[in-house]
Amino acid sequence: MSSASEGTQHYFHRAAREMGIGSRLEKVMIAPKREVRVECTIEMDNHELESFVGYRIQHDNSRGPMKGGLRFHPHVDPDEVNSLAALMTFKTAVVNLPYGGAKGGINVDPAKLSHSELQRLTRSFIDGIHDIIGPQMDIPAPDMGTNAQTMAWIVDQYSKYHGWSPAVVTGKPLELGGSAGREAATGRGLAIATEAVLLDHSLDLDGLRIVIQGFGNVGSWAARFLYDRGAKIVAISDATGAIYRKTGVDINALTAHTQAKGSISGFDGGDRINPENLFSIECDVLVPAALGNVLTKDNAADVAAKFIIEGANGPTTPEADEIFAKRGITVVPDILANAGGVVVSYFEWVQNIQQFRWTEERVIAELQSVMSEAYREVKSIAKSSRCDLRTAAFELAISRVARATALRGLENENFCLIGAQK
Repeated sequence: MSSASEGTQHYFHRAAREMGIGSRLEKVMIAPKREVRVECTIEMDNHELESFVGYRIQHDNSRGPMKGGLRFHPHVDPDEVNSLAALMTFKTAVVNLPYGGAKGGINVDPAKLSHSELQRLTRSFIDGIHDIIGPQMDIPAPDMGTNAQTMAWIVDQYSKYHGWSPAVVTGKPLELGGSAGREAATGRGLAIATEAVLLDHSLDLDGLRIVIQGFGNVGSWAARFLYDRGAKIVAISDATGAIYRKTGVDINALTAHTQAKGSISGFDGGDRINPENLFSIECDVLVPAALGNVLTKDNAADVAAKFIIEGANGPTTPEADEIFAKRGITVVPDILANAGGVVVSYFEWVQNIQQFRWTEERVIAELQSVMSEAYREVKSIAKSSRCDLRTAAFELAISRVARATALRGLENENFCLIGAQK
């Protein structure tokens, strides 16, 4: 099972069957509300015309405006975007934000485009979707290959049609209504989730060995927070390779190196290892924080960690998930573990709507509160239902989405009762 959407549907249907919500509501909840395909034709710097295909999948809005990232990547396709849009519906529900789920992307390698070409591409895409996004409809955010600058272009282009609207996206520069603490939010939330699951097992981070796949925004910030709390990050990888140091990598030195060089390549604070051997390194915690579908039936038996904290979206295939369950490996699923980013995106949106800026201290405190409460709720369901954390997280999310769907009149009153049980 390699399809991203198949994996999402597998986890959803497994939890839905255990809840007994019925096939009718399952169909309503898993099908996307809208799928949009946009042909973006722009003039390149060499004056040639190039066309790129963009997508925006709006999955569900039963609990509020749809929310989800916008990625620029050469592997973007409808299947991937559909899966990620559904995950956003359940992720926002797990952490109890008043949002639904969406996702978008453009099939492009951003590294091959100039700054001006990326700006023209972004603006062309917004020309094609501006009438289906908005502060009360669908709110994009940065994802792979996009950043605060991309969001700034979106705000400007959208505002040309609708007037000044900073709340149309989150992850913006501070100067345009961004939130303090947004860049570090996903990594910080991941560290909070890690501490929570370890505490449940009477452990703390001091001295624990951690392996991290991916040293981009999520992996690097997670590494910093975990390192500052006393963990030993014994191995790290990125697209250029992997390094290992038994006594722990100096994360401050590695961060300085990557900021200067752009990758971990050339860092002399650890031994170079084959990235394919990363998951088999003996450790306490494994953090896959790169791409999806990296933990599969082919390597799940080699994983030497006791805990897996999913920093990436969909890093574990269903087959691997079953192997981990049989081996007694605790997995904190993506829809909980990496939800810190969308939580602080919500805080940014709230600040834009209120036209009132929060301090970074408030953002951090509110994030800690939301993530901790979500973990407690998921853990409670896992205990009462005698299931793993992923199934519990989906049960919590499904119950909230199902109840909102029923209350809005899309199904009958029986589903209100089912939704109220969680």
